[in-house]
Amino acid sequence: MGASLGAPLASANDQTQSPQRHKHHHRHVAEASKPATNTPSPAPGYAPAAALNGDEHAARKTGRSAQSGDGESLLVTGRSMNILNDPIGIGRMPQDIMHTPQTVNAVPRILMEQQNVKSLDEALRDVPGVTASVGEGEGGMSGDQFLIRGFQAQNDIYENGLRDFGVYTRDSFDYDHISVIKGPSSEVFGNGTTGGAINITTKVAHLGNNYGAQFSGGSGEYYRGTLDFNQQIGEHTAIRITGMGNENNEVGRDNIYSHRWGLAPSIGFGLGTKTTFTLEYFHQSDNRIPDYGVPVITKPGTAIARPATEYGLNRHNWYGTNYDQDVTNENMLTGRLQSEISQYITVFDDLRGGMYQRWFSASQPGCDTTCASEFFTDPSAATVDRRGHLGGPEPYQQNDWSVQNVFSVLAKFKTGSIKHEMIAGWDVEHVYDRRTNYAYNFNGQNGTASDTTSLVHPSHTQTGLLLGGAGQYQSNLVNISGVGRALYKTGDATDVGAFFSEQMWVAPWFSIKGGFRWDHWNSHYSANGGMVGGGVHYGQQQDTFNPTVSLMYTPSKNTMVYFNWARSTTPLGLYVTNSSEPLKSSTQGFKPEQSSLYELGIKQQFFHGRLGATASVFRLEKGNAMMTDPSTGTVSSSSDRQRNQGVELSLSGQILKNWNVIGTYAYYDATTTWSLTAADVGKRIQYAPKNMATLWTTYTIAPDTPWNVTFGGGLTWRDAVYLNAANTARVPHTMDWDAMISHNIGHRWRMALNGYNLTNRVNYSNLFSDRATPSVGRTFLGSLSFTY
Repeated sequence: MGASLGAPLASANDQTQSPQRHKHHHRHVAEASKPATNTPSPAPGYAPAAALNGDEHAARKTGRSAQSGDGESLLVTGRSMNILNDPIGIGRMPQDIMHTPQTVNAVPRILMEQQNVKSLDEALRDVPGVTASVGEGEGGMSGDQFLIRGFQAQNDIYENGLRDFGVYTRDSFDYDHISVIKGPSSEVFGNGTTGGAINITTKVAHLGNNYGAQFSGGSGEYYRGTLDFNQQIGEHTAIRITGMGNENNEVGRDNIYSHRWGLAPSIGFGLGTKTTFTLEYFHQSDNRIPDYGVPVITKPGTAIARPATEYGLNRHNWYGTNYDQDVTNENMLTGRLQSEISQYITVFDDLRGGMYQRWFSASQPGCDTTCASEFFTDPSAATVDRRGHLGGPEPYQQNDWSVQNVFSVLAKFKTGSIKHEMIAGWDVEHVYDRRTNYAYNFNGQNGTASDTTSLVHPSHTQTGLLLGGAGQYQSNLVNISGVGRALYKTGDATDVGAFFSEQMWVAPWFSIKGGFRWDHWNSHYSANGGMVGGGVHYGQQQDTFNPTVSLMYTPSKNTMVYFNWARSTTPLGLYVTNSSEPLKSSTQGFKPEQSSLYELGIKQQFFHGRLGATASVFRLEKGNAMMTDPSTGTVSSSSDRQRNQGVELSLSGQILKNWNVIGTYAYYDATTTWSLTAADVGKRIQYAPKNMATLWTTYTIAPDTPWNVTFGGGLTWRDAVYLNAANTARVPHTMDWDAMISHNIGHRWRMALNGYNLTNRVNYSNLFSDRATPSVGRTFLGSLSFTY
């Protein structure tokens, strides 16, 4: 199967947490159904299959066994792109996707390799219901800001089950696979996860030796190199180093570029034994230009605003200045311990510390009614205001740090004929954010003079525009309602949580799972200095309780029917690092957002596990929705109640020999069911499309021959999306056709050519309340990779 997938050969993966995989590497293993994760062998009723390493793919292709570090062999069989056999990758969710009673979309490593994915944003385009935004409000936020099923998820990005608090654009060089758990998941991940959670499983050290690299180049002066080096240095110890260097402009957008590099070394101790410890360090540096897109305007005589590019505005237009910049440095150190105390008890302890530095300055184009009117009558007179839209932009230096520890125990036992699997533990985290705000000076004068440029022919230079140092031009700092013109802002939060769940098999074919998580949330926010007077200081603490209940019917190892109910809470001050105002005064009437999920689904495997399919119907209800004012960026509690209900379908795996496919479809009926603004009742939820679909398929001709070739291609389609609660602004549907062709040279080398947006359609990636960012134009990238 390795050749038929068209993947780079043996690009060593290896489910990091994989003590079970090599525990008995002195004997040959011939079944693909052996467990491949760090979790104990599945409880009765589970049937996870192995997730193969890159070296295992190579062994399958060559007909030889993969070599372990001591020269002994491991004989394995390959598998298709069926994601149901993939583990989610964290101890608190030990089952594979097949036996997880919730909609889970996975982006497997083989898919990312075929599509030559380079960032988290690119990978999530394969998942329906995920929408990208750059962040609203004073100062903007940029970085990875996602919505799941129309609900904010910018604080719900995890790596190996631990929260990643950084505000940056994540490169994918260190990714093994990605899981998107749809719907409330507070019982597992803690507060937040209203729409779902994004969990990234990274590449870490494993037994065996693998050495690989890839070099890419193409449109937009694109140059990229990655390396993946794994070396076994003892019977149970190995080191791994993955690295990346990337430099590119963006096709279809003027002045947009990214220059970044990253390094992620790891070392694993006790691999192949009952107790393993993995230490992983991650660093990424990025210097990029933020892109806040083009204005959304209303044509005279119409009621719905659309991006100006839909009326002939040049898609290349960028409305920033020479000061615009997003420079980030991220450092995370993670230690993960797993110990199988006995056949009944397994203990996990995961600890991470993170430090994040960021300088951010971005122009946010505002086109008012005069600007829009002139665009249709006298385009040369239409003027965009770059400074003063949404209360900013306001440049700032951001310095954050965080620490999180999750301890959990997995117990499996029987009481009579009833089988049990219990998970219990605690989660403690603290995050701190400090920002120093800066202001612009215009023509040497303090004041509010505008920084403008032509809508049709913008210029990135502005005569007389100066960016002051810390404390300069304080009267030009953004005036935040209730806060003032603050020079410094700090925010912090501490969360102490405890969780418990049990899955109980009352019969071999029927189980019940129930669980809860309690959290004590304590957060603070202060703004001082500048012209804020004595400053403001807010603080609040809150206890939250989030339960979940699931029923699972498994008449065979290839079928599961389930029902799931779950609840999540988003307390005040949750978005410490990625919100312009992480906390509001308790006197402003804010209440925590709460959401509840009701889901009924079926998961089915065909052809001895080579093909997997899922279908689910769900209803997601959310109360006390937070809203952002499009003119000021002020965040307020709307008390709106919103409902998203619909259907999600997926198909993944091998249809015929050498033919693989992964596809998804989602239908969303997303509606505001109650609001203080009566006119908004019955309107669609902003950013939630009615229909979404993805498809990717590959076919290999003459595998295992010198003239082999793999063809692949697919579609990403998203229905039109409303940008505000009133449904008066909308971006059209997205239709993106991609393709690839690859050839394996022997068993170690691979050449590939990828094409993106082949029709050169004007699609839109990042969305805002009154702007939209045109996505990349037609692009071609060639790559050469090898693995030994």
